[in-house]
Amino acid sequence: MREELGKYSPVEFEKDIFDTWQKNDLFRARVNEDKRPYVISMPPPNITGKLHLGHALDLTLQDILIRFKRMQGFEALWVPGEDHASIATEVRVDNELLKNGIKKYDLGREKFLDRVWEWTDEYRAKIRKQIETMGTSCDFSREAFTMDNNLSKAVREVFVKLYNQGYIYQGNRITNWCPKCTTALSDAEIEYKEMKGKFWHIKYPLEIGDGYLEIATTRPETLLGDVAVMVHPDDVRYKKYIGMNVILPLVGRKIPVIADSYVDMEFGTGVVKVTPAHDPNDYEVGLRHNLPQIRVLDEKACVNENGFEYEGLYRYDARERIVEDLQKKGFLLSIRDHDHNVSCHDRCGTIIEPIISTQWYLKMEELAKPAIECVKNKEISFIPERFEKIYFNWMENIKDWCISRQLWWGHRIPVFYCKDCDNVMVSSDDLDKCDKCSSTEIYQDEDVLDTWFSSALWPFSILGWPNETEDLKYFYPNETLVTGYDIIFFWVARMIFSGLHNMGEVPFRKVFIHGIIRDSQGRKMSKSLDNGVDPMDVIEKYGADALRFMLINGISPGNDIRYIEEKVESASNFANKIWNASKFVMMNLDEELIEKYKDCNEYSLADKWILNKLNTLVDEVTNNFERFELGVGLSKIYDFIWTEFCDWYIELSKIILHGESEKQKGVTLRVLRRVLIYSLKLLHPVMPFITEKLYVNLKDFDNEFITTSNFPVFDNNLNFNEFEDNMNYVIESIRAIRNLRSQMNIPPSKKAKLYIVPKGNFRDIYVESLIYIEKLGLSKDIEIVSKIDEELVNSNKVVTVVSSSSNMYVPLLDLVDINKELDRLSKEKDKLDKEIERLNNKLSNQGFVSKAPEKVIKEEKDKLRKYESMVEEVDKSIANFKSKF
Repeated sequence: MREELGKYSPVEFEKDIFDTWQKNDLFRARVNEDKRPYVISMPPPNITGKLHLGHALDLTLQDILIRFKRMQGFEALWVPGEDHASIATEVRVDNELLKNGIKKYDLGREKFLDRVWEWTDEYRAKIRKQIETMGTSCDFSREAFTMDNNLSKAVREVFVKLYNQGYIYQGNRITNWCPKCTTALSDAEIEYKEMKGKFWHIKYPLEIGDGYLEIATTRPETLLGDVAVMVHPDDVRYKKYIGMNVILPLVGRKIPVIADSYVDMEFGTGVVKVTPAHDPNDYEVGLRHNLPQIRVLDEKACVNENGFEYEGLYRYDARERIVEDLQKKGFLLSIRDHDHNVSCHDRCGTIIEPIISTQWYLKMEELAKPAIECVKNKEISFIPERFEKIYFNWMENIKDWCISRQLWWGHRIPVFYCKDCDNVMVSSDDLDKCDKCSSTEIYQDEDVLDTWFSSALWPFSILGWPNETEDLKYFYPNETLVTGYDIIFFWVARMIFSGLHNMGEVPFRKVFIHGIIRDSQGRKMSKSLDNGVDPMDVIEKYGADALRFMLINGISPGNDIRYIEEKVESASNFANKIWNASKFVMMNLDEELIEKYKDCNEYSLADKWILNKLNTLVDEVTNNFERFELGVGLSKIYDFIWTEFCDWYIELSKIILHGESEKQKGVTLRVLRRVLIYSLKLLHPVMPFITEKLYVNLKDFDNEFITTSNFPVFDNNLNFNEFEDNMNYVIESIRAIRNLRSQMNIPPSKKAKLYIVPKGNFRDIYVESLIYIEKLGLSKDIEIVSKIDEELVNSNKVVTVVSSSSNMYVPLLDLVDINKELDRLSKEKDKLDKEIERLNNKLSNQGFVSKAPEKVIKEEKDKLRKYESMVEEVDKSIANFKSKF
């Protein structure tokens, strides 16, 4: 039985529909050798809080693809999950504890981790609820978490494998260090912010004589760790100083003047201080020249025991004191303003402090080579292709990856140390005994792995690896990865080399890149601007379908999107239009009549027109979706449903439904239902809730869902191109009459007589369509004539309506304002003249003519001839009008 539909109110049915999907297990994928798999692995959101609009966009894009492929008959698997987000989560939980006066280190590691697991359970449940509210059709039976037992096992297996192969090593090197989070960071976790700074010009006195060398630095506090100054070997200004010593200001230490081609002779003074323990470039210089490394800042960016009287001062307090002392002692020459890019931690925004520290690293050069090659040879394609440049730039200039973090939350590094014999053991299992001396006095490395280490294994670890599961055999590799351009090097690149190295196969075949959500002014959403939008608030007001529609409509791959609430409201209005159109169809459906004429193909012109329009739409939208042109495809669906179906065909069908022919009613009802059902199926991947609600009400049984129905396919039997053109001419004529009546402010109650003079071979079309023109053109006593009677025109004072297929004459003298009519004709002439000028300019442009396809040039020429013909008719009408009145 059909449910009687009331007012469109998504809040009343969206949750119930999702619960029904879940109850019927519609999204569970199964190993099915008779079907081709289509797999998407959800980029796992961090468990640091609620989802934002960026997640909503990401989820919507993935859901469109997975629903589309499921309806096409693929065994569609979309694996959901969450990321433990090591640094971000630890900081959030730490801050929550501090609000209650509890310090992480007072709790200790185990009790702190208990609190993090409590947080994890709470926020995983919240995130899942939000994902469901978005209408996502992922397989929750396979929901994964990067700290799950099997995923943790995969992390350990990979670490041990890479270590044994010589890719993982421990080194004492310069490292990006966050003093706030007190952990090392990889280059990918750094973002650069332009800041206002200073150049302090300082003199370094020569050891012998009264001279000095002038250096310029932005970080005077690090001079405490200087071990040399360097100049370019070809710089004639300083060649004589190479090999001499200078005295380090405030410290009194002798340091050498060295020559290195790293120095830019044009920048600053051409003399550079060398601090290997606190600058990555100086570190490399130090290695080349065998210089010592003196670390003067600790993990909190405070001066350590090597900082003399400045010990204990925070870096910027030390800077202030050192500058004061330099000035007092005559070493400070000048201070100049300097704008520069400063490296900051992308999570907390703290300025990075490069320091020497012992960390675990992954050698990247050899791992990167096959990852580069598989994109070059198109085993993996980026959509849009331009984002391959970002990928190649990162991979071709990649440095060894610092994979250790000085944190408690995360995958603890599986390295074990023996206290008795200093043996180092790397094992995928926990160890309780030394494999060298059998001592039980062993302990595990305190550090955890970078979050992205586990995320890099996501496409295969979520399918059961390292175990040889049936899921892994059938569903790997994934088909498509959907992600933002901001994590191409964080995540995409690392998944590619990890998949190739551990599985011997690419992790996915296509990388579909989307942009970020900005506010209505084009600004990035942030807490500081207070311009963030909670997708759950939007859904509560407008429904998930409206939000999903707004996020996708008109977008193109890789481009940023502006969130505009009015567009969500417009999407809600569109849903309401579909709802009301469906109510009309359901209200008029007569199953007995449809069954009686189910094999009758005596379609009316309007039937053939809408069926051909639908058939073309199916073909185009399928191609758009296959090419990831989701916004383009959705725009076409919108235009068809709103204009062709609702505004025109439903109105045209009312003429038949109110008529006398039972057979025509039966055929038209069948077409109405078919077009509506196909429209709902095309729209379903984008707006799943409303389409499911309406679809189940259109069926004669309740055990089939739109989400598991077949996606429409092009039908050669419904190819009515010629009839579509004919109906388009009729619609153009009706529009012209309606526009005239609107411009003349003629009420619908006043019907007008109409004379139609068809052009060329259009007479039969108008004969067949009289009923449409009469009802929708608000006309009466329509006469189709080969030529207008001039005497009739003169006596009746008619108004001319020009279309591409006819001239129509309406006796409106008693209904119109004469001056308005002349003004209307003049504006119409101006409009046509502008179009003619535009087309002439276009066709006289050699650049366009030489590059455009022949078909496009022909279409433009046809338009020009049509407009020239129409302007001639308008000129005649103006002349006739002026002569009569």
